[in-house]
Amino acid sequence: MALTIPLALNLAKRTRAEIESDTQIDALTIAAQIGSEGLKAGPALDRAVVDYALQVDGRVVVMNANSRVLADSDGTAVGQIFNNGNRPEVSAALDPQNPTPYATTRYSEDAQADILVASAPILDEGLAGAVRITRNIQYVSDSIREATVGLIIVGAAGLLAGLLIAFGLAASFARPLTRLASTAERLGEGDLSARAGDVGGAEEIEELARSFDEMADRMQRTVQAQREFVANASHQLRTPLTGMKLRLESAQARTDDPDLRAQLEAADLESDRLSETVDRMLLMSKRIEQGDPTHVDLADAAARAAVRWRERAASSGVEIRTTGGPAIGQGNPADLDQALDNLIDNALGYGAGPLELESHGEAGQAVLAVRDHGPGIPAGEQQRVTERFYRGKTAPSGGSGLGLAIARDLTERWGGSLLVRDADGGGARIEIRLRAAADGA
Repeated sequence: MALTIPLALNLAKRTRAEIESDTQIDALTIAAQIGSEGLKAGPALDRAVVDYALQVDGRVVVMNANSRVLADSDGTAVGQIFNNGNRPEVSAALDPQNPTPYATTRYSEDAQADILVASAPILDEGLAGAVRITRNIQYVSDSIREATVGLIIVGAAGLLAGLLIAFGLAASFARPLTRLASTAERLGEGDLSARAGDVGGAEEIEELARSFDEMADRMQRTVQAQREFVANASHQLRTPLTGMKLRLESAQARTDDPDLRAQLEAADLESDRLSETVDRMLLMSKRIEQGDPTHVDLADAAARAAVRWRERAASSGVEIRTTGGPAIGQGNPADLDQALDNLIDNALGYGAGPLELESHGEAGQAVLAVRDHGPGIPAGEQQRVTERFYRGKTAPSGGSGLGLAIARDLTERWGGSLLVRDADGGGARIEIRLRAAADGA
């Protein structure tokens, strides 16, 4: 398009210049043929002017030095004065100081069309007169306009064809990459069976897809091996743990020594803690299909948790309070209960009472917060405490570092998030945030 418009303008300019040049030459030729001897009004000049008009396909007017018309091929202007200021071609040709040939194109109100006018002086030892030629070039303007429109149409068609080809090529290049990106997204969401396969496209893209599938294979084998190890280790540990607990309980029942009994009770508590760690490892290794998320009332979940943990909290001198109102989220009640149990267990182990369970709705989310009044979590560790097996530098001994990690995994399974922050007035506040359940969902 950038080339077509200048080409059309240049074509129009050159076409008009050629016609003006040809008509100028015709005017000079007629002026030379008539000469000063032929400038005599009469039948001979009239016939010559008509013949000239047929040759140039236009109107021919012959004037004397005073611009009075001596002959007119149309026969309408004989005797008139043509140098009236509105005809610059006549003024130029009959300039007594410098008679000059002249040609131009303009719009004629009389003819209601574009006309070309050219003039040439008749010289014979001085200015004797002038010849004026008028040609209707409306057909030329129409032809130029048609040619310009044709060029623009051709240019636009070429541009459109180029765009269609470009879009087609872009789609053929992008389609394999789109498929590869979709596979990577599925893999990132946890579908370890996702593979790109034969995506097609350029050789480099196919090589990338093959490398991606090989990486996914290695990742799947690694993850599967880790899960099998955790599951096998957990199962193998449960049997000796059960036997050890039974022996500790039996030893407690048979001894009368208070110091020995205290040591046995402490060992029994440690075996219980180890058993809980094994149970958490088993939970992390399982991949149970849960189906689509259901509605779960976070306030009800908080109330159930308060009942479950009231006795253990009371034994530690901690009061559990529930506040807030109903908050309906998208999730699985069993997963929510498990996540909440881990948060409460963590708060009882590392925080201080009272323990507050607060539920509320907030900006398209259902929120359930567990807040304690302990020392809190340092700002530099708040993002890491949900990592598996991570334990803070100031955390007391014991624990596995899995509780918050399990709670985070169970929350994220349903598109939620686990947020760790400092509580107003001291302590830690850990929030379970689920997507709010839409009405009728």
